[in-house]
Amino acid sequence: MTNNLKNKTWNEIKSNDSWAIFKIMGEFVNGYEKLSQIGPCVSVFGSARTKPDQKYYKLAEKISKRIVENGYGVITGGGPGIMEAGNKGAHLGGGTSVGLNIDLPFEQHDNPYIDNDKSLDFDYFFVRKVMFVKYSQGFVVMPGGFGTLDELFEAITLIQTHKIDKFPIILVGSDFWSGLVDWIQKTLLDTFQNISGPDMDLVQVVDTEDEVIEILNKFYGEYNLSPNF
Repeated sequence: MTNNLKNKTWNEIKSNDSWAIFKIMGEFVNGYEKLSQIGPCVSVFGSARTKPDQKYYKLAEKISKRIVENGYGVITGGGPGIMEAGNKGAHLGGGTSVGLNIDLPFEQHDNPYIDNDKSLDFDYFFVRKVMFVKYSQGFVVMPGGFGTLDELFEAITLIQTHKIDKFPIILVGSDFWSGLVDWIQKTLLDTFQNISGPDMDLVQVVDTEDEVIEILNKFYGEYNLSPNF
């Protein structure tokens, strides 16, 4: 009796896993259809916990406004904190403001600065991350937590392994990022040789909106704007 119950439960799990494929496919199809129409965009990442009165919220807002004024749209994770600042800056600049939302405990809710027709909801992190990379012409990475680091290192890995074309990855805030960059240089590269020298050039650390725009415009003065993958 016990074995039958175990087998039934295991069979139900396998069946549910199989049907989940269609839900995953649906998220990919919906994402591709909507995002393929938005034009060149830059993804802005950072902590959902950053408050509107904090300096990096204000800086993310300024950067995003400048991004849309230079002809790009802005994609964020659609939630509060730095994501809200990114969408707010894009909205104030009169540009494209996209939100890729996902349901998370305690911190995720839609912010009011996303264009009405450019708010997408996801259940799967991996589908959402594909959309960030495929439809972004660059990553502007503000101070954040584990989620921000996850998105940052996935992009670096995809570029390092030539799974996608290179695009600018800009870390904003030397007071936040310098320790990590130093550790990568001294530990991963110098001590253990787990990466190669050119890998250090995949990211740039800046402190101002002018530097962000200069990097983006210089890069796309030499390369075409096109989807990745």
